[in-house]
Amino acid sequence: MKKIFLHIISVVCLSLITISVDAQDLLHFSQYFNTPIFVNPANTGFDPTHDYRIGGNYRNQWPSFGSPYQTMSIWGDAQLFNDKFENGWVGLGGNISKDVAGGGSLTSTKGFVSLAYHQVVGDNSLLSVGFGIGMVNQRVDPSTLTFNDQWNGQIFDIKLPTSSQIIYSSIYYLDLQVGMNYAYFASDNVYLNAGFSVSHLNHPSESFYAINNVATQIPFRYTAFLNSNIKIENLWILNPNAYVSKMATTWEIVAGLNANRNLSGDGTSQLILGLYYRNSDAIIPMIGYQLNDLKITVNYDATISTLSSYNQARGAYELSIIKSGFFGAANKSLNETKCPKAIRF
Repeated sequence: MKKIFLHIISVVCLSLITISVDAQDLLHFSQYFNTPIFVNPANTGFDPTHDYRIGGNYRNQWPSFGSPYQTMSIWGDAQLFNDKFENGWVGLGGNISKDVAGGGSLTSTKGFVSLAYHQVVGDNSLLSVGFGIGMVNQRVDPSTLTFNDQWNGQIFDIKLPTSSQIIYSSIYYLDLQVGMNYAYFASDNVYLNAGFSVSHLNHPSESFYAINNVATQIPFRYTAFLNSNIKIENLWILNPNAYVSKMATTWEIVAGLNANRNLSGDGTSQLILGLYYRNSDAIIPMIGYQLNDLKITVNYDATISTLSSYNQARGAYELSIIKSGFFGAANKSLNETKCPKAIRF
């Protein structure tokens, strides 16, 4: 009986944590490098080796519990006006994502459009600035929720009255973000990239209650990343990288390494291996495969926090698919002439 009670309490706590995480807008994809325009709007159209990218991501978190936390995203971006700006171009992109927590108790749907400008600086640098605007919808099903004052001493009884009256089951708000990005192509074998962005510039209000004050405003979210590509002969490309995000008093830090192994000699076929660490939360091994311009990667989050005793260390499964390409042979030639040379096989 004690084990059952502890299990119930843990599920309730997890549900509350899930809602808090969604409101804090921090935990999303472990493969943050495969959701570039979500991390920073300045990444929109930031791909020196292609004209466009289309990606999809899916994450299933805490699957050992009955109602896992699921996150889905579809995104795409492209380079525009390569022939209109000297040593520069415009990036245009969009992203639609959806979070489903606790079997549908809380659902968040977000749609963003982002615009960026990229300027080649000197012979080896690229500077980018970007802006994003989006609409967010948060929905909750009050019939699936219980509150502290509905505990009758044995169970949470949804028939008991509660002082926590949810007024709105669906809310909408506008969200703004801005970012910048700098890339340095040190040589044919070394590339460095860093970026910084701020989200929730307009401090949107998020509340299902009839309240709209400072306490319901979403605080700024600050995000920074640093990565590098290092080519070793024609066999490996190493990609050490790190991601840091802060919102109010909550931090998320993810750091690790990708390694691409050239399987075909010309780089058309690559094996992708990776290992990451999220601070005080999970060890994240990753594996993938790239064929020409199609890349598929999967990872598994193994929980190392105290939560592992409840979820058997099964934190999350995640899948990413990205297709890149060119609009035409002429545009490809222009792109390669204007951009600094990217690291590739």
